[in-house]
Amino acid sequence: MNDKEQSSIQLTKGQRFPLTIKRLGINGEGVGYFKKKVVFVKGALPGEEVVVEVTKASQRFTEAKIRKLRKTSQERQAPPCPIYNECGGCQLQHMDYAATLRGKKDIVAQAFYRYTKLSEEKLPLNDTIGMDNPWFYRNKSQLQTRKTNGTVAAGLYKEGTHELIDLSECLVQHKELNAVTQVVKTILQDLSIPIYDEKKHNGQVRTIVTRVGFESGQVQLVLVTRTKEFAKKELLIEKVRKKLPQVTSFMQNINHERTSLIFGENTHHLDGEETINERLGEFAFDLSARAFFQLNPAQTVKLYNEAKKAAKLTGKENVIDAYCGVGTIGQWVGKNAKEVRGMDTTKEAIADARKNAKQHGIRASYEVGTAEKWMPVWLKEGFKPDVVIVDPPRSGCDGKLLQSIVKAKPKRVVYVSCNPSTLAKDIEQLMKKGYKIKNIQPVDMFPWTAQVESVTELTL
Repeated sequence: MNDKEQSSIQLTKGQRFPLTIKRLGINGEGVGYFKKKVVFVKGALPGEEVVVEVTKASQRFTEAKIRKLRKTSQERQAPPCPIYNECGGCQLQHMDYAATLRGKKDIVAQAFYRYTKLSEEKLPLNDTIGMDNPWFYRNKSQLQTRKTNGTVAAGLYKEGTHELIDLSECLVQHKELNAVTQVVKTILQDLSIPIYDEKKHNGQVRTIVTRVGFESGQVQLVLVTRTKEFAKKELLIEKVRKKLPQVTSFMQNINHERTSLIFGENTHHLDGEETINERLGEFAFDLSARAFFQLNPAQTVKLYNEAKKAAKLTGKENVIDAYCGVGTIGQWVGKNAKEVRGMDTTKEAIADARKNAKQHGIRASYEVGTAEKWMPVWLKEGFKPDVVIVDPPRSGCDGKLLQSIVKAKPKRVVYVSCNPSTLAKDIEQLMKKGYKIKNIQPVDMFPWTAQVESVTELTL
C-alpha cells in the first residue's frame, strides 16, 4: 500500500487499535498517528503506549478514548481533584507539573511549526516560566446556578454537555472564592429566590461571579440575573452584608438573553463599593465588575515583567497598548515611556484605566473602541508609536489592526498571547512585512490546564 492510499484510509467510530502518544495537543489531549492519521486521545500522555477506541472520525483528524494503557508514562500522577474527570475545568492534573511546563513549551513550538516557515533551529523559544505553588491561584470564579433536586447548585458544565457539575470546592480557585460561593448558595436556598432554568428561560439568578484582591483581601460579588428586579433583593443584600463581611463590593448584572455569555450590558450597584482593589508589584488597580484583569496575580507579575523586558523602553518612546483592559500592561511599562495610549471595547474598563493611570502618575490616555478604529486616528493626528503592545482575545488580532501596525511601522511589537495558534498566524503576517522574532517566552498562567500564555518580542 502506498503513502497516498494509507493517508486516504477512513477510520470508523468504535474501531480499536494500538497507538503511541507523541506529544500534547493544544487542548491537553495526547496526539498520536495511526496510518498517517492524526489521533487525539483525551487523558493520554507523551510516551505512553495505549489501545484506543475511536469516538469521532473525520477526514482531517480522529478523536479516541483510552481502552487500555500498555505503557504508562513516568510523568503520570493521580489527579488530586475528586471531580477532575467530570468537571473539565482542568486538563492536566494527571501529569507531573514540571512535565506540563515542557508540554506547554512544545504546544507553542508546534503552533509556530504549523503556521510559520520557521524551523526548530530558528525558533527563539524559551522554557516555560512556572509557579512555585500551582494551586489556589485564580482570583475570579464564574459559576452557573441551577436547581438540582430542589437544591441550589453552582458549578461548571461537564465537558461537551449542559450537565452542571456542582463545585463545592476547587483546587485552582482562591479559597475565599470557594467559601463565598458556598454561603451565597445557602442564602439563595434559604430565601427561595428563583434560580434560572436554561431550557425554559425563566427564573432569576443565572450566575454567581466572585473576584478577590489577593493583596487587598477585598471580595467582589456579582449576581448575574435574567431580570433587573428579583425576589427578596433587599433581604438578600442584608444577608450578604451580615454573613459575608469580606464582600466589600456587591453588584448585579442583567443578562436577559438566551446566550452562553456570562455578562449582559447593564450592571447595577447593590451594596458596598463599586470596585475592589488589587495590587501588582508597586501598582494598585481598581476593578469594576466587568473589567478584564489577569486571573493569576502571581504569574501576571512575571508575564508583565517579560513584556517590559521585550518593550525595552528608554523614556523616549510612544507606546500603544491595544486591548488594554484596565491599563495594566501599558501602565506596568509606562513609567519608562514618553506617552501611552490604549483602547478597549468595555467602557467600564476604560474608566478604570483612566483612573488607574492618574493614580499611578502615568502619562496615558484611553479611548473606548477597537484598536483597529483608534490606531489610524492617532496616526492621522501625528502620534507615531515606537512600540505597540497587543494582548488580544483568543481569536487573535483583528486583520485591520495588523494592517495598522504595518502602516505605523513601530520599531518593536510586543505580542502577549493566550492562544499559540492565533499568535503564530498573526506573527506570520507581520514577518511577511519585515518583522523578525527576537524572543518567545511562554508563561504558565493557568497551571493544570492546557492553556499557555506567552510574550513574543518582534523588531523591524
